[in-house]
Amino acid sequence: MSGGAPVLPDELQGRGTLVEHLGIIFLEASGTRVVAQMPVESRVHQPMGLLHGGASVALAETVASVGAYLNVCARGMVAVGLEINANHLRGVTSGTVTATGTPIFQGRTTEVWSIELVDERGKPVCVSRCTLAVIPAPQGGQSG
Repeated sequence: MSGGAPVLPDELQGRGTLVEHLGIIFLEASGTRVVAQMPVESRVHQPMGLLHGGASVALAETVASVGAYLNVCARGMVAVGLEINANHLRGVTSGTVTATGTPIFQGRTTEVWSIELVDERGKPVCVSRCTLAVIPAPQGGQSG
């Protein structure tokens, strides 16, 4: 779904946030699946020139948060991160990583998402699991 109209409403595009700073773009987004890409370049490198694990985790949590939000927003709720873990499997120095997130559990007050990051060859880079709390939406609030 790339190249066409945005797959997210304007308020979730991340303008002026870490999402924009990291260059994250959404290719697909629903309450049951989110796919996003992030360029691997100097702004997301660690000092050795590899993709920083923190940037991978930021991408993973972004994917999970957006998916959980899209699942609960019709109920006047938002999703906020409670816990995230990640296993970094392969170094990446350039190109693009793609994150695909799917829910493991979607409850009334908690969601758990599995996120897999792959490089341009489809090789696994990072696997992550993110637990989110589902809370009432603050005035003007989104996921986070």
